[in-house]
Amino acid sequence: MNDVVTSFIHKHQLLSPDATVLVAVSGGPDSLALLHFFKTIQRDWKLRVIALSVDHQLRGEESKEDLDYVEEICRKWDIEFVGTSIDVKGFKKKEQIGTQIAARKLRYAFFAEQMKFFHADYLAFGHHGDDQVETMVMRMVRMADSSSFSGIPVKREFAGGLIIRPFLCLTKDEIEQYCKENQIVARLDPSNESVDYTRNYFRKNVIPLLKEKNQNLHRTIQHLSESKEADERFLQSEAEKLFEEIVQIEENPVKALLQIDMFLTRASALQRRTFHLILNYLYSDDLPKDLSYVHEEQFFMLLNNEKGNVQIDFPRHLKVEKAYNKLIFYFHQDEKNEPFHEVLDVPGEVILPNGDKVSATYINEIPIQTNNTYICLEKDISLPFHIRNRKAGDRMRWNGLNGSKKLKDIFIDAKIPLQDRNSWPVVTDNNGDILWLVGLKKRDTIPKEEQSIYIQLNYEQGNV
Repeated sequence: MNDVVTSFIHKHQLLSPDATVLVAVSGGPDSLALLHFFKTIQRDWKLRVIALSVDHQLRGEESKEDLDYVEEICRKWDIEFVGTSIDVKGFKKKEQIGTQIAARKLRYAFFAEQMKFFHADYLAFGHHGDDQVETMVMRMVRMADSSSFSGIPVKREFAGGLIIRPFLCLTKDEIEQYCKENQIVARLDPSNESVDYTRNYFRKNVIPLLKEKNQNLHRTIQHLSESKEADERFLQSEAEKLFEEIVQIEENPVKALLQIDMFLTRASALQRRTFHLILNYLYSDDLPKDLSYVHEEQFFMLLNNEKGNVQIDFPRHLKVEKAYNKLIFYFHQDEKNEPFHEVLDVPGEVILPNGDKVSATYINEIPIQTNNTYICLEKDISLPFHIRNRKAGDRMRWNGLNGSKKLKDIFIDAKIPLQDRNSWPVVTDNNGDILWLVGLKKRDTIPKEEQSIYIQLNYEQGNV
């Protein structure tokens, strides 16, 4: 067995000489065999080996005895030992999370603390090939996202070092045989026998059937996991590049936007992964449990919907809206857009509810104009100006237009998202005539009269 594991270590570069290795030891056969293996190679590799053990306080005195037993084994084998007891039940209640999640968070917090304290290079776990098979089969049954269909990694970064799993090349039977040959007496957790736990159900009822067809199933699955991991690393890297290239992120409130035509030119595999990167960003990596492949299907249906303005609902009030060629992810705000109405004197300025600013000044010469400026003759309007959001039935006139046009239709022609229309600033004179739908339409062309008094309005976005 030692030769198989050593070969696996070299293949995956899991270890280096003169390193400090922390070994997670529960007292079961897998972790004790791993600790014993490191004891056998300790001198040749010039390793400092330290055993870490955690009492989760979930089985009363029995789990405390496991901790004491590991400490006794370490004393017998002359291996450094660090143990701790964690209050899983208290943490679970405080954080309102499941038992297994609470236990894992506290356990890994302890491991990270010890990695930093000892300046350790590696944290070794005793996961074996059968664990890998169980993990891959369970994920295949549960998940429809290929990027989530991954196994237990051979190594990954953790707390300034690496987590390594040298036993993924072995079966459970090979580890138990190793324990017998080396007279390693392990403690057994009775919960491992209960089929109430999903993993145990697969272990006892599903995996044996698969092994009848392939006795080397653990090697097959490990190869699949490694190949899949390599492919996924590449695709994920490309998706991250795509995310940086075409996804626009806004803050306060948080929002993600992308141009649909650009997005659809990319490979579907990258589209799907970029979609998940957006969700991870917006949900801060705390994805809702009720988020599923159904939402992914809805997302792609939305992309190809021919309608100009369509939206779908995701968990936790996340909205995904198609606004013509733009796709917008944003969290729905419970509060409605409150009506606003401000009076703008000349000279003067008004700060809008969203932080944008409209200012008014007298000018003697007409500078170059943009969509964010408006110029009129003082004698042609009734002061003061008024700035408000749109009202039902609002219509606007401008030079060259036969009659008037609804603001709603102007927004549609300009492909303005539904969510932005109610807060869009509308500038009127004191008689209520709409002079400027900011950034979109102006009632008047630029006047050209000598010896006249001009007024210029400027619009500035607050986040610029």
